[in-house]
Amino acid sequence: MSGNHEEKMTPSALTQEVIMRLEATPSPRLREIMQSLVTHLHDFAIDVQLTDQEWMEGIRFLTETGNITDSVRQEFILLSDTLGLSSLVDLINHSDVESLATEPTILGPFYVPESPRREFGESMVEYEDRGEPILIKGKVITETGEPIVGAEVDAWQNAATGFYAVQQPDVQPATNLRGRYTTNGHGEFLIQSVRPVPYPIPADGPVGTLLRDTGRHEWRAAHVHFKVSASGFKPLTTHIFDAASDYLDSDTVFGVKESLIETFVTDPSGQLICQHDFVLSPE
Repeated sequence: MSGNHEEKMTPSALTQEVIMRLEATPSPRLREIMQSLVTHLHDFAIDVQLTDQEWMEGIRFLTETGNITDSVRQEFILLSDTLGLSSLVDLINHSDVESLATEPTILGPFYVPESPRREFGESMVEYEDRGEPILIKGKVITETGEPIVGAEVDAWQNAATGFYAVQQPDVQPATNLRGRYTTNGHGEFLIQSVRPVPYPIPADGPVGTLLRDTGRHEWRAAHVHFKVSASGFKPLTTHIFDAASDYLDSDTVFGVKESLIETFVTDPSGQLICQHDFVLSPE
């Protein structure tokens, strides 16, 4: 009998083989991403000792995620949001702990470009939802506190029913609770709206099942979205959260940041007011 025999494949040897073959990737950046992905993906499978059944369940989950995705609903982004990946990518690319600029947050799935331009103080409400009227006001300023004149403040939010206009095309006008405002000569903006309410993300698909299986809920804390931009400054995508809202400490997409939580106050006339200044960094 021969004493010679080939060594058996090991998990680490397999990982190295895959990484080696990826060396032929022409794009340096794609090569870096793919080799790192393989390394971490293989390490994950080894760490949890992934079984055949669990691997197949993962394949089934991703297949269902793809099947439910269409031109309106993007279940993979929903998955990214609920795993905190969307917020992490946002932090990596748009957050600077040394900067005085307003903290960013994720764009969210309900943004629609080219909202109507509205005058200073004009209402975004085009649909009667019995929501509590609110004035959203503040300034767009530089990191040194100087007003930015002519900045664009693009705002959008859900109705008091919990739905965004894009979710109810047969119920709400398409431009309800959406608008682009321009700051005045003092850098101020003023928006009439209704108080936002907490709402659930779509939970009737595989992401909803995953949330329930992991003991989590599908709710977002009440907020208003903003995209703020001005010539010579870095654009900002962010939210303002209602301090009285539920789910601030468990927002399902990890979007809440302490600096973006505001207490809505009632002035002597009985008007509910949300005040927040947006700080932009120079480009």
